[in-house]
Parts: sequence; C-alpha cells; structure tokens
Amino acid sequence: MHGQRMGYIRVSSFDQNPERQLDNVQVDKQFIYKASGKDTLRPQLDAMLSFAREGDTVVVHSMDRLARNLDDLRRLVQQLTKRGIRIEFVKECLSFTGEDSPMANLLLSVMGAFAEFERALIRERQREGIALAKQRGTYRGRKMALVDDQVVELRRRAGAGEQKATLAREFGISRETLYQYLKVAPTA
Repeated sequence: MHGQRMGYIRVSSFDQNPERQLDNVQVDKQFIYKASGKDTLRPQLDAMLSFAREGDTVVVHSMDRLARNLDDLRRLVQQLTKRGIRIEFVKECLSFTGEDSPMANLLLSVMGAFAEFERALIRERQREGIALAKQRGTYRGRKMALVDDQVVELRRRAGAGEQKATLAREFGISRETLYQYLKVAPTA
C-alpha cells in the first residue's frame, strides 16, 4: 500500500517564507506552522499527526523544524514509525521507518543533538549581543507592535470590558503582549 506524502513546514515567525523548506519536494498535502519551535501547542503538527495514516510519508526540511529538542524529536519519530508512517528529513538525507538499524538510530540522536546544540549557541550569542548593546546604551529592544493611538484604543476597549482574546486577535498581538500594554502606565 502506497500512502500520501505530506510535508510539515515550520517557520519561526510570520514574516519568514515557508516556500524554501520543501522547495522541489513533491508532497500531496502540506501542514504549515508559523511559530517558534519552543511552543508546546503546535496545532499544525497535531493536525498532521492526526491526518497521517499507515503507509504515509511525512517529509520535513530538517530535524529542527519538526521538534523542540532531542527528546521531542525521538518521541515524534518513534510515534510516527510505530504507526507505520515513514519520516524523511531532507537536509540531513535521513529516513526512518521503524525498522531502522542501530546506526540509523544513532544518526537520529547525533543529528538531533547537533541541532539542539546549534539552537543553544544562537540563543547564547543573542543574549551576549543584547548585554553588550545594553552596556553601550544602544539596546532599544524589540520594535513596539502597536503605535500610541492603538495602545490608547486598546486600553479604552479593555477597560470597557471587551474580551482580551478578541482584542489581541483584532490588534494582531498575543494575549501576553496585550497584558504588557495594559500593565505599563500610559505615557503623557
């Protein structure tokens, strides 16, 4: 039985282009998720896991696009292969079927560990760069998501009792960001 080929694509932010990840890779269906890999709630991953059936193949650009860390990677690969679903990682040129050799399992662990290590190094360099910029007095932080007029409107409507989740969606911000705007005293 030959199943469907489905692509799982994750980009870290909404302005990143997901097209490059599975460019020139033939898939029948794609599941695209635009969020940080550290998120524990990954609706498109859950949808792909629910959709996939025995005999299907899941194609992912690279291991770090699928999983948050090495434990998560192993768990997901094992979960898929136990159900008879093949998983392919394009960048690493690796495939897993559940009937893998000890060498394949070692490669999964080693490559997954390298991806996790690389992410940790990136975060460390970012923290160091921010610390240096703060020392120089040049660190400005992230650009504000809303302009002053929008913040005033947001506070007014939240104060009037509108649902915060609805406001967050309407203003295109997370609820956490909404609460940060509500917490900070208005500037005069």
